[in-house]
Amino acid sequence: MAISRRGATTLDGVLLVDKPVGMTSHDVVDYLRKLTGEGRIGHAGTLDPAATGLLIVCIGPATRLSDHLMAYDKEYLARIAFGQSTTTDDTEGTITRTLVPPEIIADPEYAMSVLSGLVGSIMQIPPQYSAIKQAGKTAYKQARQGHQVNLEPRQVSIYKLDLLNCSANSWDIIAIVSKGTYIRALARDIGELVGCPAHLAGLRRLAIGPWHVSQAYTLEMLKQASDNDAISSCFIKVDDKPRGIIRKRG
Repeated sequence: MAISRRGATTLDGVLLVDKPVGMTSHDVVDYLRKLTGEGRIGHAGTLDPAATGLLIVCIGPATRLSDHLMAYDKEYLARIAFGQSTTTDDTEGTITRTLVPPEIIADPEYAMSVLSGLVGSIMQIPPQYSAIKQAGKTAYKQARQGHQVNLEPRQVSIYKLDLLNCSANSWDIIAIVSKGTYIRALARDIGELVGCPAHLAGLRRLAIGPWHVSQAYTLEMLKQASDNDAISSCFIKVDDKPRGIIRKRG
């Protein structure tokens, strides 16, 4: 997590932010730097621009907690769209393959059988368009330049996959996963399992460790708190090390 030293205030704490669609996680950090005047701000776990939901932001001396906070498991609401694969494994990329989804996609029992087969410890190949560095080069930068990026599979844990809804061309799921799991890659792999190209069509992060997005502040709420000199009242208290994991819920 890159941390700027441009300015220092007496602020010290952790904010739960409900990231809006269209902003990068770094955009949120920049917004809060301008809002607070504090340069020592960083986020603990990236959300893609098209995704929304819980983003943990560390401010001031609390930035020392970032590594611990990133170790928590995470919960997502995701939409898997069938019929097209893309270069980025989500809606932001270029379509690479198109196929009419088989009728069985709309069968809830079939959907659950596919999802249950992914629960556990699995090897996952990260998306080419990711922030992972290989030989000192960032994968997405290489991919944007037209280079083929061959990332090594990584072991991740899928603790829970619940089906909320399925139709002829999409599944809405709840996923509880370990650190390092890419939901975009999960969507891609689900498509491979059912024999139909797929991509991530929507993503909202619901929880990180013990914290839920219902506890988070929108940027508008934080702006109002800052205008009233009350932004420090929005901070949450955290331990120096993670305790408890969200997969125990439900």
